[in-house]
Formats: sequence, structure tokens, C-alpha cells
Amino acid sequence: MRNIIFAALLSIVIFSCNSNSEKANVSNKDREIAEKVERLINEMTLDEKIAELTQDAPANDRLGIPFMKYGEALHGLWLVLDYYGNTTVYPQAVACASTWEPELIKKMASQTAIEARALGVTHCYSPNLDVYAGDARYGRVEESYGEDPYLVSRMGVAFIEGLQGTGDAQFDENHVIATAKHFIGYPENRRGINGGFSDMSERRLREVYLPPFEAAVKEAKVGSVMPGHQDFNGVPCHMNTWLLKDILRDELGFNGFIVSDNNDVGRLETMHFIPETRTKAAILGLKAGVDMDLVIGKNVKLATYHSNILKDTVTQDPSLMPYIDKAVSRNLTAKYKLGLFDAEPKEIDTETVEAGTDEHREFALEIAEKSIIMLKNDNNLLPLDLSKIKSLAVIGPNAHEKRPKKGTYNLLGGYSGLPPYYVSVLDGLKKKVGDNVKINYAKGCDIDSFSKEGFPEAISAAKNSDAVVLVVGSSHRTCGEGGDRSDLDLYGVQNELVEAIHKTGKPVIVVLINGRPLSINYIAENIPSVLETWYGGMRAGDAVANVIFGDVNPGGKLTMSFPRSVGQVPVTYLERPDFIGSGKGKYRFSDKSPLFPFGYGLSYTTFEYSTPKLEHNAIAADGATTVSVEVTNTGDRAGDEVVQMYVRDDYASVGRYLKLLKGFKRISLKPGETKTVSFKLGFDELNVLNQDMKKVVEPGTFTISVGSSSLEKDLQKATLEVM
Repeated sequence: MRNIIFAALLSIVIFSCNSNSEKANVSNKDREIAEKVERLINEMTLDEKIAELTQDAPANDRLGIPFMKYGEALHGLWLVLDYYGNTTVYPQAVACASTWEPELIKKMASQTAIEARALGVTHCYSPNLDVYAGDARYGRVEESYGEDPYLVSRMGVAFIEGLQGTGDAQFDENHVIATAKHFIGYPENRRGINGGFSDMSERRLREVYLPPFEAAVKEAKVGSVMPGHQDFNGVPCHMNTWLLKDILRDELGFNGFIVSDNNDVGRLETMHFIPETRTKAAILGLKAGVDMDLVIGKNVKLATYHSNILKDTVTQDPSLMPYIDKAVSRNLTAKYKLGLFDAEPKEIDTETVEAGTDEHREFALEIAEKSIIMLKNDNNLLPLDLSKIKSLAVIGPNAHEKRPKKGTYNLLGGYSGLPPYYVSVLDGLKKKVGDNVKINYAKGCDIDSFSKEGFPEAISAAKNSDAVVLVVGSSHRTCGEGGDRSDLDLYGVQNELVEAIHKTGKPVIVVLINGRPLSINYIAENIPSVLETWYGGMRAGDAVANVIFGDVNPGGKLTMSFPRSVGQVPVTYLERPDFIGSGKGKYRFSDKSPLFPFGYGLSYTTFEYSTPKLEHNAIAADGATTVSVEVTNTGDRAGDEVVQMYVRDDYASVGRYLKLLKGFKRISLKPGETKTVSFKLGFDELNVLNQDMKKVVEPGTFTISVGSSSLEKDLQKATLEVM
């Protein structure tokens, strides 16, 4: 029996080893950890074991088991219930993805890990690997990297590798454990409402939602996974053995620990109404493989993995003990991996501790600059010439925000810590122009108000200025977790404010600060220049000012399609062919295309693409080739371009999406410069999921499209034949 337990523990210890070669070379350190965990478990009482099953399990002085402190790290460290430490707040996840530069995300996460360690945090509930389903009513859209599984996979792997480290540096004193969430299909919620049930086919699960988690496990070796709040095809994720055991552990090879989402084991009883008691809920969670019960705030009334709930039941039914032991062993293994048993408890002075650094804050600015997407620029209104502007109106509810008395800034988005300062658009523009330009500021309206009391002041500011920067969108008061909406227009009277300012006849630049795609039809039709900046982090205003005055050329691209109206959702580029009968797959009285498509973004310069060239025009089904394209900067400014490659199997045994992103690269080009960008084409890029749910490369022709966005007019094509 002892050998069986040890073998099981050893498989848990090597949760950072997934390949056969890695498993064959299990280190002495891994074996030592397995032995230590086994000895500990044999010495622990049932009460002590149950105590290890919560996210804030206290240190066990009798056995020397350390405390493992948790936090959030979506775009910088957040201590969940506290706001000390002057942590760096980077741009929100949707903005980070808009850079299309995973290397930036990896560096951001590595900096976040250092700040986490400075505050004693070693387990972070990030990243969010949910693929956006195209329904922007859902408030947590801002936490996603986008609507494409490949893009989310690349960003997710980069984040996890940065947070956890790689190789010998994994989980060392400068890194922490990441948590991939929410497993799985969470954005496929009913009516765009947070936590709504998800009904979907296995095909959609595997084609859209599973790839980021597969990459997280197999490539990044993520240490922890969190299930979703919702039920999946009628079975809640937190008791779904098909998802958590058959797919996550057995198929993907995940050997880390599973932490519940907040209160979700208990919600099997109180929300899903499946077990009649918390005890039965706890047993369902344990048997499904949920190792840790997350109950923020230590609310005993919501806890399930608690001695009051489990002790008598386990004592009376010893068959439950192996589930307890397995969960405890996974949690203890994580603590050993992190080196917590060898470290002295960290004393934190919450009044004086400074986790962030100037280097980190400068990097937050770099990400913010690279994330900004220019949606419109009629007549080259931007960039503004500082020598020709004498006065500038800065208007809108999102133009400025004062430091909050509690919590953090609304314009940072969800899951944000409290930075030492926040640079608003007003702040950034004031710094940029100095005494050379008069700034006329007016709020105009509140983000969530229907009062137009501030309109006259805003109109006056516009009329008395050479140009207007109008800052609208959303904030944490109208978006984020629990901020679901039934429409996608600018909330309150913001549309009316935009119209009133536009009617002054002054040149208007709209700056969007928001967490979801919005149906901004009036802006798209009437405002000459539009910048999408999302929640740009603590240096957002500096980034916006640098773009507006041309010190930075915008190079971000959309990772989410913008709908024309709420009636159009879900809107993504992941579409199958249109119906060719009555209706022809179109709306009768409106355009079904997105207002702004996936992959779209303008620049102050222009780029030209050559026709893609294949290294081999025909390959075997198990072969590979490359496709190359030349990109030339044909304008007079240096700029960045995101080169995107899409693949379609022209005729196959199952229905497919019209195109799938399978490669991208952000490049910088000087005026007149040409660069060649190449992408691999092999099994990963060419496979389809056949009728048996197996990935295969089928013979036939494939359309390879390379260009600047997902729009057909922006793509150059080549044809590959698979023999």
C-alpha cells in the first residue's frame, strides 16, 4: 500500500513534467518531495488534513507546514481584500492582448511575480484563459485575451511562463504558481450573464475553449487550474468528473492542484441545487478532484472543506479518505515546489512596503502604448501638431479620475490593485503640452448618470478650443465581473454628449476607455479620429498623450470584434459558411458584419503586403512547409504592423470555420523598409477535428491567407495542397 501511495505522490510532484523524456528523468528533488509529502500525510490528523484543503490554510506549527498566501495577478498584483504595497497596475488583459506581442505579457507576468513575492504571495489566480464568445453583454469580457483560441493560447502560455518561470527557475524565489481559469466554456453563458449555464457541443468545446488550457498544461506546465462557476451541459464544473478528471487530468496530463472558484463547491447546493447538504457538496467536489476550497473572507457558512462539514462523514466512511489524502498531497506538493518549507515567514509592514518599482511602471507605459488601437483617422487628423495647437478641450467622464478614498480606481478595470498613482488622459495631456497649450477641461457627465447638467460647460470648452479630446466608454461601475448589460451602447448620456460636442464643428478625437466592445455607431459614422485604449493601466494617460501627439505610432489590433448592435451578438470572426437559401444568411434591414473586425487597427503610416510564397506548394499529410510574405512600410513614419496568418481547409469531412488564425507576428518597420515574415505550416496549423473528435490532417487544398486583419480585403492568399 505504501508503494502505491508513493507512486501516486510522485506523479503529483512532477506536475511540471509532461513529456516522456521529462518523466523519464524525474529529479532527485522530485523524489525527495514525494517522500516528504508521504511522511507528512502519515503524521497528520484528520483535522490537520482538512485544514489543508482551503486557500488560506493557516500554518501548522506542529508539523512545520507553511502558509501559502494567495492573490490575483491578471494585470498586476491585487491582494483581493487589501490595497497596500503600491503595486504596478498594467493594462487590462484585453489591452495586453491588443499588443499581439506575447513577449510583453511574459515580461509583465515575471514582474508581477516579483511584486507578489515581495508581499508574501506565492499562489495567484491568473491568467484568465476564457475565449471571448462574442457576447459583449458579459461584463468579464475585459479579462479575456480575445475571441480566438490560438491568440488566447499564445498570450496564456507567455503569461504563465512569466509568472511561474521556466526550467530551473520554475517556482523559485522570484516566481509563483499560476492558475489557469475558468475551466471550461465559461463565456458561453446564457444571455451574457455571469455564471450562466453553458450548453455546447463537444466540438465547440474542443475547437474553441480547450486549446488555451491544453497549451497551459502541456507547454507552460501550469501549476493550478480553477473550474468555472457554471454548469456545463447540466453538470456543474466543480463536480464534473468528465471535465476535471477525464479531460484535464487524464487527457491533457495535468498533475497540479485544482482550486475552486469562490464559494463554488458550496454552490453545488445553494445555486445548482444538486446536493441537499453542504456535506454532500463537499464530497462531490472532492470526488471530482477539486483539491482546494476557495472561500474568500473565511466565511464558515459558505465553506465546505471544513472539519465541521467533513470530519464526522469521513470518520464514518473511510472510503472517502483517499480523496482527502490525494487533495492534501497535491496542495503540500505545491508548497514544497515553491520552497515555502525552507523559507522563513515573511513579515510585511503594510504601511511602508513598496512592491512596485520605477522599472515596472515604465514597462506598464510601454504595454499601454503598444496596446492602443486606432479605429479611425479621417483626413489624418492625428497626430496633432503641438506647434499648431494653442488650445485643447479635454472632455468626458473618463478623462480624469481622482485617487479613491478606498479600493482602487474605476478606470483600471476589474482585478486591479492600488498603484501609487494613476495618470489620467487629462494628466497625460497636461504633462505633454506643458505651458504651450491651454487645456480646457470639462467632465460633461458621469459615466452612469442620465443628467445633462454638465453639457453647457463641456460645449463651451469645445467651442473655445482648437480641437477636442473626448474620453468616453465604461468603467468598473458599468463593466467587469457582475457588470453584465442588456445593451451595448455608451451608457447614460454619453452618446448625447458625443453628439453635442460633434455639433460644435471642432475637430474631435474620441478616446475610448472601456472593458467591452461597444456599439458606437454614431462615433464610427461622425467622429474623424477614434482611439480604442481599453483600460490602459496606471500610465494610460501618458500613453494616450504620446499617441495623440505622434511620439508613438499606434500599432495595436483588435482581439474582439465590435458589434453594430446588441441584436447582432454573438459577433466573432469564427463563422461557418452562410446559408444559401432564403435570407442568404443576412439580416433583412441591417448589416451583419462587425462594426470593426478582429485583427483590425490603423497606423500613422501605411503597409503593403506581397503575395504569400510557399516553400513547398504540396506536402504529405505528415509533412510541413512555410509560408512567407514581404511587408513594406510605404509611408513616411516608422510604425509597427501585426502580420496575421489564417488557414482554411477548403473541403473536409466536417464543417469548419471560414478561417482560423494560426500565426501572427508584430514587426517594426522604418519608412521604406521591407521585412520578410515566415510562418510554419504543419500538423498544428492544418489539422481538423474529424467526426471521431480526433485531430487529423486530411488531403486536399488549403487556403493560406496573410494580411493585416481578418477582413477578406486585407488578406493575400496562397493555396497549399496536402497529398
